Amino acid sequence: MDGKHMQIGEVAARTELSLRTIRHYEETGLVIPSARSQGGFRLYTETDVQRLMVIRRMKPLGFTLDQMRELLDATDRLDNEPGLDADVREVLLDRVRAYEQAATEQVDKLRIQLARAEDFAATLGARLSRTAPASS
Repeated sequence: MDGKHMQIGEVAARTELSLRTIRHYEETGLVIPSARSQGGFRLYTETDVQRLMVIRRMKPLGFTLDQMRELLDATDRLDNEPGLDADVREVLLDRVRAYEQAATEQVDKLRIQLARAEDFAATLGARLSRTAPASS
């Protein structure tokens, strides 16, 4: 499945990221196209798309580019280095666990914000229904 190469436009459509954003992530080293076409176009694989999806999911939770890089480095090493020393492996797993905990905390904060926003919208809606002139 990872052998199929996609151009940046297809990757943008699949990830719902702009071409500019994908290029920015490339410039910062978060994602590197797996290949280039003969014409020099960036070519991406399914693994690259999944990497971009991790980045896309981290961004609204307030993670920085450095934090994204740190998490991706840890998961890359866990996925691609089967002979990792047990201590190194545990350090990397602890790092991933810390990001999982931070993400869960951010989700909880966002749920509270959403509940407050929904309550506010409902309050405004109720006020309008009480004070708006009846339409005939």
